[in-house]
Amino acid sequence: MNTIDIHYDPEADLLEILFRDSPNDGHSEEVGPGVFIHRVEETNEIYGIGIISFKKRPQVLGKILKKININLPINITNL
Repeated sequence: MNTIDIHYDPEADLLEILFRDSPNDGHSEEVGPGVFIHRVEETNEIYGIGIISFKKRPQVLGKILKKININLPINITNL
């Protein structure tokens, strides 16, 4: 993992984390209410995650990262 792009939209309460550039052939899969995993279509590689209503449930981030076996070098619970 080289660069991680983290974006939080306070108006939408949306956290978006990209582990690489978005591919042209990507798709998103809702794996839980308001929790999305973004994958490369051709390889099924995970390139990002999105969490709607993040501030109301920041613990979801840790759960989803553990599920997909990715560790972030920082803590993102207090935006």
